[in-house]
Amino acid sequence: MTWAGLLAFCAVYALTVASPGPGVAAVIARGLAHGMKGAPAFILGFMVGDLVWFGVAATGLAALARTAAVLFVAIKWVGVAYLLYLAWKLWTAPAERVEVQGDDRQHGWRAFMASFTLTLGNPKAILFFLALLPTVIDLASMTLLRFVEISAAMCVVLPTVLFVYSLLAAKARRLFTTPGAVRRLNRSSGVAMAGAAAIVASR
Repeated sequence: MTWAGLLAFCAVYALTVASPGPGVAAVIARGLAHGMKGAPAFILGFMVGDLVWFGVAATGLAALARTAAVLFVAIKWVGVAYLLYLAWKLWTAPAERVEVQGDDRQHGWRAFMASFTLTLGNPKAILFFLALLPTVIDLASMTLLRFVEISAAMCVVLPTVLFVYSLLAAKARRLFTTPGAVRRLNRSSGVAMAGAAAIVASR
């Protein structure tokens, strides 16, 4: 896999991970309630969940890509439309403060299972791997080495993004609890998501 292709995947994946959704909201709420306590196990659950979805999508869609090129062109534009829809939703989202909800028992394997199951049922994760993944990766030429390269990239990108959210929430507990801050976060993410749509459309 070329460096340009891998960087394109990392950019779109990072923006998807960073965009507000159930996972990000859970990470922020946890950081506000507990600081960094239990954060590694919690983030590990998200990472393993994404790797599961990547494995399912890569194996199933790779076989389809070899016989349905036209379908994948359609999938590309569905992915672009979905990113633009997310950008619009983020820009127009109401500025609602993040509620702090804590459970001192939710650490270790409990934290891992909570985030793992959240990822398996998260529409954002499902749509990324089934609709957006084919737009940034040539699944028809998927090899074991490419699979390992992308998995390794995911293991760097996702923890990095979510640890930043955890640290911000732990260090500045009021950052995500005021409507103005939430509005700025949403609109910044919306602009970034629109940029991701432009990247995908140009490929």
